[in-house]
Amino acid sequence: MEALECIKTRRSVRKFTEQPVTREELAQVVAAAAYAPSWKNTQIARYLVVTDEAKKQRLADECMMDFAFNQKTASHAPAVVVLTMVTGRSGYERDGSFSTSQGTHWQSFDAGIAAQTFCLAAHAHGLGTVIMGIFDEEKIAQVVEIPDGQKVAALIAVGHPAEDPVCPKRKDVETLLHFE
Repeated sequence: MEALECIKTRRSVRKFTEQPVTREELAQVVAAAAYAPSWKNTQIARYLVVTDEAKKQRLADECMMDFAFNQKTASHAPAVVVLTMVTGRSGYERDGSFSTSQGTHWQSFDAGIAAQTFCLAAHAHGLGTVIMGIFDEEKIAQVVEIPDGQKVAALIAVGHPAEDPVCPKRKDVETLLHFE
């Protein structure tokens, strides 16, 4: 799939077939996502895959802050990826000082780049994804083991699409682009 076609056709998919996502498929997606740019090449993104039905259901029931839309998506997805970020690296110098006025926000920026790169790679491999941001990080840590020094950045539902969502209306270039 060509890059521009991938960007223009990737959609947030919330309905999946029952076909499992294989370890090999996810390994290929993560291998591609590893090329996401990051602050000083810190590569802080980590991908914790949950396929166990009971754990996915617990994530949906206990960790989505009662947001029914994400609860349904997570409980029916063949896999839920807990995207974590290694803390204290992105945006920092080796002495622990910040290199940017953005402070700790830069790690979220890098995690966002990694999440979208993961989703584009998944789309190129025929998988559907949706990034979910409404969650309780402390409750997630009660369901899955978050390694020390890492923080949850997002949850990504992954599976074989059972739908082909239409593209929502996009803003035109005149609205988005400004020259000074």
